[in-house]
Amino acid sequence: MGANVAWLGLGVMGYPMAGYLAKAGHTVTVYNRTAAKAEQWVGQHGGRRASTPAEAAQGAEFVFACVGNDDDLRSVVLGPQGAFAGMDHGTIFIDHTTASADVARELHGAGRDKGIGFVDAPVSGGQAGAENGALTVMAGGDEADYARAEPLIAHFSKMRRLIGPSGSGQLTKMVNQICIAGVVQGLSEALNFGQAAGLDMEAVVQVISKGAAQSWQMENRYKTMLDGKFDFGFAVDWMRKDLNICLEEARRTGVSLPATALVDQLYAQVQKMGGKRWDTSSLIALLQR
Repeated sequence: MGANVAWLGLGVMGYPMAGYLAKAGHTVTVYNRTAAKAEQWVGQHGGRRASTPAEAAQGAEFVFACVGNDDDLRSVVLGPQGAFAGMDHGTIFIDHTTASADVARELHGAGRDKGIGFVDAPVSGGQAGAENGALTVMAGGDEADYARAEPLIAHFSKMRRLIGPSGSGQLTKMVNQICIAGVVQGLSEALNFGQAAGLDMEAVVQVISKGAAQSWQMENRYKTMLDGKFDFGFAVDWMRKDLNICLEEARRTGVSLPATALVDQLYAQVQKMGGKRWDTSSLIALLQR
């Protein structure tokens, strides 16, 4: 038996993720700030469009969101038109937005006061992962809420896990982005160095990718980086948003992130070059100016 589900936010990630729930037999009501996108989704997948998050959430056992940032998230959750206003006691809100741990804890508390479960569940894998139903989902929240939500999350993920209490999913996503930032800069410097030295970089990567230097970024991005093509993944604008969340959390907790802070500033230079919508591998473009 399929569940009644609401989905808030039909961007490049949310659109295909919601589609997987519909394909799995769940009844999905969608809300999107731009109504035309919601109409398009309904035309493709069925279900229905709601004009507010509260309307979408009425009668839903699970409400999912994938929006832009903390303020966007608050706007679709709180207030008279927000999802919490339409949700029943005992229902669960699953948030796939990459946002701060603070807003996750805030909404978890607000939900608890209304008898609504809240799971922060940011994702990794990018647009391709969303379209292929192969995302990684890192979650924070109460075990019972996550256990109920996990079978639905499984429809669009290859890996999913409850890491700990509310906010833990967002903190894990920060760890993920910190790892990526350093790896992409290291790979950019290495490829640029090898090219300048006149090496056959195809041969170089074939050799070193079988050892300790190997990474997902190397396997999936080295060719396009060498070709100066940067339209294959997660945009620089979005990465800077995520890194700023990491740096704010680090300042709050007194943790040092020197390499991450540097890479964030390098991405700022990419933005000034006109690379706001280039993917994150475009750090190499700075070195090749």
